[in-house]
Formats: sequence, structure tokens, C-alpha cells
Amino acid sequence: MDPGSKGWLKEYLEFRLKLLQELTAEGRKSSHPDHSLYRVIQPTGIMYGQPVNVFDHPNSSEWNEKDRMKILLAESLISSSLLFHDKPVKNTDEMSVVALKTLESITNFYNHVFPELSTSTKTIFGRKKTSLELAEKILDKRIEHTTENKGNFWTQFFHNSLLFLDIFIFGQWIHTNADKIVSDFFKYEREELRTSLVKIMAAAAHANHILEFEERRLMEYFLQSAQLSPAKRKECQTIFEEGISIEEINLPTNNSWLLKKYFLEIAVLTIWADKKVEDLELSFLKRLAETFSFSEDDLDNSMVAIEGFVLEHWEELSALQDKKKFEEVSDQYIKRVSKITDKNRSRLIKEIQESEDLMALLIRARSAELNDEEKQKLRVLLIDVMKAIPTFVIISLPQRFLTLPILMQILPKNFITESLGD
Repeated sequence: MDPGSKGWLKEYLEFRLKLLQELTAEGRKSSHPDHSLYRVIQPTGIMYGQPVNVFDHPNSSEWNEKDRMKILLAESLISSSLLFHDKPVKNTDEMSVVALKTLESITNFYNHVFPELSTSTKTIFGRKKTSLELAEKILDKRIEHTTENKGNFWTQFFHNSLLFLDIFIFGQWIHTNADKIVSDFFKYEREELRTSLVKIMAAAAHANHILEFEERRLMEYFLQSAQLSPAKRKECQTIFEEGISIEEINLPTNNSWLLKKYFLEIAVLTIWADKKVEDLELSFLKRLAETFSFSEDDLDNSMVAIEGFVLEHWEELSALQDKKKFEEVSDQYIKRVSKITDKNRSRLIKEIQESEDLMALLIRARSAELNDEEKQKLRVLLIDVMKAIPTFVIISLPQRFLTLPILMQILPKNFITESLGD
């Protein structure tokens, strides 16, 4: 499959059909489809405009950034639809029907809400295009409007993270009967959400009462790429220059958990552009979280999610290395996750005691040195145990970063001894 060639969407669906079917079952099991969608898309990087984690396709290493972004956008839009699908999908034939209907919805969505991307339904010879052809063309056009990595994480983050708003608005769109009034509403919402995003970034940039040169330059870049109306752009420019308080922003306090999570994490990353989270900035993040009815634990979870994402993809995000030293991010992450595991000590002990393989390895490790294969198996099993913690049902763990020595730092002190009954 080559995402840059004609027919890529058909090949993608054929490759992913079985896994997409399993996603509909996950959506029915979850009490919060928003949580399931977050778990699907957050590790990919699309929320932050960084297409770093694409599914395991044999040719994926050959894809450029725009190719990866295109695949992730398609996957995220389809996942958004499937997680809210309320009927069981029994086999791949039924899944094919559902997928084609989803593609029709994607095409209608972009044609109505993003008129600048509208695509003709017929070829130059008058043949009616298929759902696959239309959706593929419109996704190609959408990705043409994104920016490529030119060695700057932040410019890419500001521009391409807007793709998440496509996914969020589409999740609302599929539950409506599209007419002109509905289309106008979603076009209005598209601009309002982008404006709210700029306001949150501006408030975060002013949180320490110092507007850095870099923050100013990056915000100007974002305003140029956000496709706001001239009036909205002027409003946002003034807000960025003068600052804005949380209370002055029309935030979605009663809206989707996922949208509020996105806004919170964008604020966290904006503050990260200033290299360190200072006390004033942390206070700002706590007030923003409270405005969204999030607890401090929810804020910590977002910090854990972002730090875990950065640590897992440190090499791919090389432009970040001037901003946050690896050891600094690593230490912060270990401290945060250690607090979470300590709170869940009893749950972890129970999970270990219920795993025969894990108990056997731990007992063996007390009397002999484990070989490399056994150490790797122990590492994987301990990560699986951590996934039983509610926080990590929603947040993905950075698998490559979590080596056995780091796991020993993260897991509660003496809890393995307690698990063995000593």
C-alpha cells in the first residue's frame, strides 16, 4: 500500500477490516466511547500534529509524514464512527458495508463543512465516482492543507493538531441529518473551536506573565494557518498580544470529555514550548482543569500521557530535544507514574498473584539470574499488570521506554516481595 498512489484507501480498508470490526465490539463494551477513541488516537500523535505511530503495515517505514498523517486521519475518522456504532458487526462482509457508509459520511462531512475541499461526484467523462474514490480524493485534499516537518516540532504541532477538530466535529456530524442549517452550524462550530484553541494557547503562553519571542513567532505562524476569517484572526491576534484569562474564554465546560481533554493537553504542550512548567504555569493548568471539571489526577494523567508519548517517540521527535532534555522528561514521568502505581499497590499485587507465569518468573529471579528471553518476558508481563490500573485503561504506556530497570523504579517499593507472600 502506497498512501501517495491512487487506490490507497481501498488497500487500507482491506488490510484493516478485521481490526476495525473488533473496534465496534470495543465501543459497545466501553461506558465512554470518548475514552476508547482517546486511547486509539492519542498514542498515534495526531492530536499533537505528529504522525509518529502508524499501525504495523509492512511498507509503513517507506511512508513520508504526509502519508502517515493521511492514514491516521482516515483511521481516526473511521474509528470515531465505529466506536459509536450501536449494532454488532458479525463478519467482515457486514464490516465492509459499515465502512462504505462511513466513507460516504466522511465525504458529505468535508463537502459541507469544509467547502474549500469539495469534490465533484462525477469524473470528467460523467461516470459517478464510488464512495471509495470520493473519500480518497477528499482525504488527499485535506492532507495537502497540512504542513511537513521542517525540523520544528512546534510549527507542525500548531498547524496539524487542527486535524483533531476534524475528528471531533465529524463525530457529531454522523449523528445528524445534513441540511443547510446543520451544515452552517458545523461550519460555525469549526471556526469557533479553532478560535477557542487560539485563546487557550494565548492564555497558556501568558500564564507566567512573560511572552517569549519563540511563543510570539509560533503563534503568528498558527494564526496564518488556522484558516480563520479576517475578523476572527484580528480578534485572536489582539488576544495573543494582550493575553486573556480563563474566565474570558468561551470554553466547552458541558461538552465532550474528549474535546476538553484535547484543549487541556494543547495547553500543556503550549506551556512546554517555554522549556519548563513553572509554578505560575502549573497553577494555570490546574485552574483550566478545574474549569473543565477535571480533577488534579486528570491533569496528572494528561501530563503522563504527553510525557509518555514524547518518551516513546524521542527519536522521531528530534526537534523536541532542544526543549526538554530526555533525562528531565524521564524523571518527571517516572515520578508521576510511581504515584499512580503506589495508589494501586493492592490491585497490582492481586494481578501478579493471579498470573502463574509472572509468579514463576519472580520466584526464579530470587534464586538465579534470568536470561535475556526471561527478562523480556518479565518486562512484558509487568507492563500487562500495569494495564489493570484504571488510568492505563485510557492512557497507553510507552512500551519501548519501559525497560525492566525503569519498571523497577516505577513499581511500588517492596511490592514484588509482598506479591510473593514474604
